[in-house]
Amino acid sequence: MKLIAKICGLAAMALSVLGTTASAGTIDEIRARGVLRIPAILNEVPYFNKDPRTNEWQGFVIDMANDIAKTLDVKLEVVESSWANAILDVQSGKVDMAFAVTATPVRAMSVSFSDPTYYNSFVIVSANDELTGKSWNELNDAKYTFAVDLGSAQDLMTQQYLPNANILRFKTRDEAIVAVTTGKADGLVNTMLNGLVISKKAPTIGAVKVPTPVLSTPSVIAVNYGTDETFKSFVSGWAEYNRRIGNNQTWILKSLETYGVTLTDMPPGFGFGG
Repeated sequence: MKLIAKICGLAAMALSVLGTTASAGTIDEIRARGVLRIPAILNEVPYFNKDPRTNEWQGFVIDMANDIAKTLDVKLEVVESSWANAILDVQSGKVDMAFAVTATPVRAMSVSFSDPTYYNSFVIVSANDELTGKSWNELNDAKYTFAVDLGSAQDLMTQQYLPNANILRFKTRDEAIVAVTTGKADGLVNTMLNGLVISKKAPTIGAVKVPTPVLSTPSVIAVNYGTDETFKSFVSGWAEYNRRIGNNQTWILKSLETYGVTLTDMPPGFGFGG
């Protein structure tokens, strides 16, 4: 009986230790630190924009991150980064999460994904009326030339859906935009959010066109694989809740309005909720 009691006591102690370890997870670490860290990219509107006069970060990602920070009762800390380095920042623990990540199988081998925060469709920005109403299959023709930024999600999409078209790949989006405005390419392949802002900032590039079928990709929050399940569940729960009740769309539209984009500029049938 004494042996049984001793075993039971040891088991209880082990459970107590496990419980303490489990509770001292990522959320507790963030609260103890007092800040939630995210990467941000310069001049990536409407996602991020840094005011050079005040050094204040703006954009819908900042609004989303601030809401998570408020929920955790901590402040937001923005770490300047790039799209290429954001995933590495998550992997290394330099940041706690990265927003506006396109969920791809390759990236899924490096980081964990939350539920979608919103859905973003692939579009073509062009002044060529001939491209209006076309399907991706019809655009997959050597007579068309499209510009794209190298290594982006839209670049991967062109490899799958436009293998027969002539694709000009550039290191930066600005270079791809110039290729279209100077007539070197028939259109720019990008995402809906970027396309709407680009068409407003550079009207000569043309309008946003949505080829059929509509190709949408989930935008997710990336977190470190080693993060505990409680934190992953919290981040996914936040994303799902705010997407379904429309908060995420409200934050996106608020950011787009800064560049003169409103709901009336959205193509028929398009929505961020998926």
